[in-house]
Amino acid sequence: MRTIKEIMRLHHEHQLGDRAIGRACKVSPTTVSQYLRLSRDAGLDYESVKDLDDEAIQSLFSPERKEVAPRKALLDLVTIDTELRKKGVTLQLLWEEYRAVNPDGYGRTQFFEIYRQHAKTLHPVMRFSHKGGDKLFVDFSGDRPHYVDQETGEVIYAELFVAVLGASSYTFAVAVADQQIPNWIKAHVLAFEYFGGVPDCLVPDNLKSAVTLACKYDPVLNPTYGEMAAHYHVMVMPARPYKPRDKAKAESGVLCAQRRILAVLRNRTFFSLREVNVGIAEELEKLAIRTMQGYGKSRRELFVEIDQPALRPLPESRFEIREWKKAKVGIDHHVGAHGAFYSVSYTLIGKEVEVCSTGSMVEVFHKSARVASHARTNKKGAFITVDAHRPHAHQKHLEWTPARIKHWGESIGPNTGAMSEAIMAAGRHPEHGYRKCLGLLRLAKQYTPERLEIACQKAMHLGVIGYRSVKSLLEKHLERLETMEEEQDDPPIVHANIRGGDYYGSIAGGTR
Repeated sequence: MRTIKEIMRLHHEHQLGDRAIGRACKVSPTTVSQYLRLSRDAGLDYESVKDLDDEAIQSLFSPERKEVAPRKALLDLVTIDTELRKKGVTLQLLWEEYRAVNPDGYGRTQFFEIYRQHAKTLHPVMRFSHKGGDKLFVDFSGDRPHYVDQETGEVIYAELFVAVLGASSYTFAVAVADQQIPNWIKAHVLAFEYFGGVPDCLVPDNLKSAVTLACKYDPVLNPTYGEMAAHYHVMVMPARPYKPRDKAKAESGVLCAQRRILAVLRNRTFFSLREVNVGIAEELEKLAIRTMQGYGKSRRELFVEIDQPALRPLPESRFEIREWKKAKVGIDHHVGAHGAFYSVSYTLIGKEVEVCSTGSMVEVFHKSARVASHARTNKKGAFITVDAHRPHAHQKHLEWTPARIKHWGESIGPNTGAMSEAIMAAGRHPEHGYRKCLGLLRLAKQYTPERLEIACQKAMHLGVIGYRSVKSLLEKHLERLETMEEEQDDPPIVHANIRGGDYYGSIAGGTR
């Protein structure tokens, strides 16, 4: 606009020609001639325009543009982007549907190019083409909710689990006590029930509860996590290590949960994990119905439209967590689990097995074959034994027998041998005492055979049978300490002020 003013000033005040004005203003003579013609047609001179602002000059010198009706039917790019998230929907199919309604509309090449140009304007994270019901991204938040213990006043921090469906960004969040496998599995089960169905694939991070060995090409899943995935018929595809874009939906979902849930609850005080989850549920509902920028719809509306129809139904029963661990079968043909001991066949003594525990059962597997199944007990130190697992008539062929354990104890001393025999006799079956006997015999290396022999004699005299009793005597150096009963009897003290037992007996009888 300043150039127009300068052209008119040079023309009206200095009477320069078009070429001279063009050289001074660095424009072509044709442009100078065009602006001067427009000014004459509008009846304008320099005095009438020199005080006008740029907008006013533009309105005077710009010819009116006539609105031209579009030759082609316009594309609803937001709808196209939404439709592409549905299973089986391709850009080719959407173009065919578009041309069926608009025969004179854009051709295939132009249609594809217009959408590709639109896709470039989206956030890089939004460019992932997630199909409905395809992926569920799961992760824990770095920011954590907390509550106050009413008895101690201690602030206890919990973990915030977040699950986000890829196509609709429909989000679930729940607070759990920690990131260990039981709560990790529990959070997944609650997420599936919240969504009312199961996706095709889970995309977790590489935390230990999900992946025991992180690898870009062949990650090793936690066995319990794998069991849960098999129960719900869902595939697990962990994000590659150090590749946050693989779980971009989880990252954005966690960030949204931190801003829309934790930040909102920051000034509220909770006194239990249950109260925390009630507050989270309230804010989660608000997040679900909040309109998303760029879509014009809420997460729940997109979920109902895209993800919900594609989710597979939940199985008839909830997944019951199964904890796995490796163990070695002891010489008593039992394996330990949760403080108790469960029998397997004596032929597996010394072999490595896998123990699978649920809330009600304990199963033992050897080379992927189940070799034992027991009802789980909560009694610490209990032995759960199946008679069929005992050697019976083949006892003589075993490497470990009660006679051998007793003989080994007698090699240290007669008292140790007697204690070993008493320990085996105290159980329902002799092999129930094998572990305790082994522990007893190992005390000879730690405290010397001489001290062990004296401690066993002391324990037998006191009537306390067991490995722990003997170990306690040795730890506290009490094996040589005499008891009151062992002290030499002293003669009674005779004194006028000492009445004796007869006096107190007469009081009890009613006499003085």
